[in-house]
Amino acid sequence: MTVPDVRTRWFRGVRAPGAKVRLVCFPHAGGAAVSYHAWATLTPPEIEVVSVQYPGRQDRLRDPCPATLEELADAITAALRVELPNDLPLAFFGHSMGSSVAYEVARRLRDVPGRTLTHLVVSGRPRPRLPQEKAPRPVPTDTEILDRVRLLDPEGAAVYEHPDLRPMIMPALRADFGLLAAYRPTHLHRLEVPVTACGGDRDPVCPVEALSSWSDVTTEGLEVRAFPGNHFYLNSRKEELLAFLTSRLL
Repeated sequence: MTVPDVRTRWFRGVRAPGAKVRLVCFPHAGGAAVSYHAWATLTPPEIEVVSVQYPGRQDRLRDPCPATLEELADAITAALRVELPNDLPLAFFGHSMGSSVAYEVARRLRDVPGRTLTHLVVSGRPRPRLPQEKAPRPVPTDTEILDRVRLLDPEGAAVYEHPDLRPMIMPALRADFGLLAAYRPTHLHRLEVPVTACGGDRDPVCPVEALSSWSDVTTEGLEVRAFPGNHFYLNSRKEELLAFLTSRLL
């Protein structure tokens, strides 16, 4: 009997009968659920991999992008309650912008009965900054956004130069960068789950030492792990990263 894959409004994934934990993955700015598609084939059957599909991209191109990162986190938390079965404990993995989104969903999940989060894994981003630490910024221009993308992902940035694709994919990237520019939580919430912070040892915007800032959001300890690579080390070091995550989740 074939088990249907996960395909809801907000989530995409591959069912893993007999899994012990469901790993929910949160994409980077401009990213989509497909970023984690290959993870299901590289993790043991005890881990079911599900990724979030943000609005405004791919098959959700016509869905409006949220106005704030908090609004996005509210919507994902609500979707977790109604679109995924309550049959497995959860772990979160977020990369870059996805780290902040995963953290916001994690703190909201504490108020959702019956949903158990066991681990938060963040990647390529320091913990959220408070208003007194870093003031909100103006929404960057398209030129500034694309300069940033070229810095973080020189290979992936080429898609934004394609004249036919750019009008379709630029709105989501622009919206995501707008969320990040405005996102400044008023205070930090300490999660009662362990946090693991991963990053590339040559990341130009999130040096390894910045990952230790995530110790401020957990009562259960922080582990920092660096991998060879730049901001998108998780693409070139996918197998190594997933072997490490497996050792921490099972």
